[in-house]
Amino acid sequence: MDYPRHGRRGVRRWLPSWRQLLGVLTVCVGALTGLFAWVYASVDIPDENAAAVQQANTYYWSDGTQMVSLGQVNRNIVHLSEVPESTRDAVIAAENESFYSDRGVSFKGILRAFASTAQGGETQGGSTITQQYVKNTYLSQEQTVTRKVKEFVISLKVDRTKGKDEILQGYLNTSWFGRGAYGIEAAAQAYYGIPAKKLNPSQSAMLASLLKGAELYDPSTSAANHERAVDRWKWILDRQVRAGLLGEEERDRYRTFPEPVKRSMSTSLGGQTGYLVDVANKYLKQRAMLTDQDLAHGGYKIHTTFDKNRVRQLSKAVETTLSRDVDPKKRPADEGVQIGAASVRPSDGAVLALYGGPDATKHFASNADTSGVPAGSVFKPFVLAAALKRGDDPDGYYGKDGTLLSPSADGPGPDEAHPTLRQALMTGGNATYTQLGRDVGLERVRDTAVGAGLLKSSMAELERTFPLGTSTPSAIRMAGAYGTFANRGMQNDPYSVTKLLKDGVSVGGFEERAKARRAMDKGVADGVTDVLREAGAKGVDAEGVDAEAVKGLGPFAAARTGDQDRLRSAWFVGYTKELSTAVTLFRTKPGEPQLLPVSETGGEEARRGNALPARVWADYTRAARS
Repeated sequence: MDYPRHGRRGVRRWLPSWRQLLGVLTVCVGALTGLFAWVYASVDIPDENAAAVQQANTYYWSDGTQMVSLGQVNRNIVHLSEVPESTRDAVIAAENESFYSDRGVSFKGILRAFASTAQGGETQGGSTITQQYVKNTYLSQEQTVTRKVKEFVISLKVDRTKGKDEILQGYLNTSWFGRGAYGIEAAAQAYYGIPAKKLNPSQSAMLASLLKGAELYDPSTSAANHERAVDRWKWILDRQVRAGLLGEEERDRYRTFPEPVKRSMSTSLGGQTGYLVDVANKYLKQRAMLTDQDLAHGGYKIHTTFDKNRVRQLSKAVETTLSRDVDPKKRPADEGVQIGAASVRPSDGAVLALYGGPDATKHFASNADTSGVPAGSVFKPFVLAAALKRGDDPDGYYGKDGTLLSPSADGPGPDEAHPTLRQALMTGGNATYTQLGRDVGLERVRDTAVGAGLLKSSMAELERTFPLGTSTPSAIRMAGAYGTFANRGMQNDPYSVTKLLKDGVSVGGFEERAKARRAMDKGVADGVTDVLREAGAKGVDAEGVDAEAVKGLGPFAAARTGDQDRLRSAWFVGYTKELSTAVTLFRTKPGEPQLLPVSETGGEEARRGNALPARVWADYTRAARS
């Protein structure tokens, strides 16, 4: 190489010729090309970050609105077809107008990043949607030149191996929108309480503005943020018009900023939510054979039977009764009072509402789904049903010789010492039903109760007191079993999930409900209902419930824990054609395995504690019918 240049003097000796400059440039370009080729060959598309594909499980009320989203990452992955075109256009206009025509990278962006880093500043933005998708999905969030080079190379490869729609879908599902929301579906719920597929162009533009930095553009956090969000929202809509993605006439429809809903703790398990989720999860494990590990992986959309208004009404009825009638400071017998309740639709067994306790985050065991509270006299209708199956008359009575007599039998007829089966159910009648259970057969009584919907595992030992309610069914199962009487002998198992989706695909076949099973003849069910209708009216009156308060409920049937019961619980179960509801009351003490007595709970007016479940039932059922 002729350098310094031979035959030249002074400064010219040290100035390279154009041939030398071209040669050096060629070598440099070749070296850089070789370096790039080496880097391109050595950098592979890595596996997706676990966090990038981790999703939440989302639970929905019966009306389709979101109840709660649970998981370490609040994300629900959706297919691009579930995202409105206006939302896609808003994101493209805001972030990368040339997305569908570029090669997946921004050369200006990478040069700007190098320059900023060389000057000691932070790495600048300007990345394409593909680059942002790569950063979200394959790389860490660190701001270094090495990471930026990897992002550039991987973006080129991703653009060659994936379609643009697939990249856009991945970007929309991995981006951070603030309010704890990853992905467009979680963002739509967090800011507007709707699924992404229902977003309009105005809402879409607002959400797209958050991609520039949710901490600066969430309009609900500060006045400055609100001003920035409005300006960027306008800019995105106008930019869509300039890019031909939005017509001017449609743009004119959106001149009012779409204010997001007030931020709520949608992931909270407080109140009744935790109990509802627990019941739904138990049903999923039983019906779809899911494990805790399956649920922990997330990504499920769980549509439940729970009615938002009825859950609220039931909770209000319980809380009103407790605040009005229970005072632990005044009466030691009011300490540790617990109430559980459940409401089931008789026609198909759907669990519409439940009350599991004061707060699922503080009181972890669900009182609606517990299996440790004796049923007492509310079990006796199953004894009566077993007798009616045998052909016994509800107006029959036991004579002095212990024989069950019909009302037409010769003799003095029933009296206070020998009440009819009907009368004994209304007044407690332990002796009558103990004898009736023995005559019918304890196995038949048990089978009748199980056939109506109670779990065999909740049945007590078949001892002399079995007909008096020593079994311990849950409020959910008790409401379902009484629903069999309301449904004229057709039994439906309680269920809480109507649809289960994973990646948009139905799982478990929840849409196909099992047909109702005949548990008893219509005449038997109607006979029990007839007795319970009379018993229920008197029972409500006996518990001090205002007759006017239940007048609007229409014909209903109900059973309650009787005054003769010495069990440590109080129940009231009643039903109409549309609703079967069970309410139980009991007392507990930390560290004490046995239930505490309820005979003095609520004071004299509470009638040995029996009045409280009846008041809850009446208040709730009236509200549910209004």
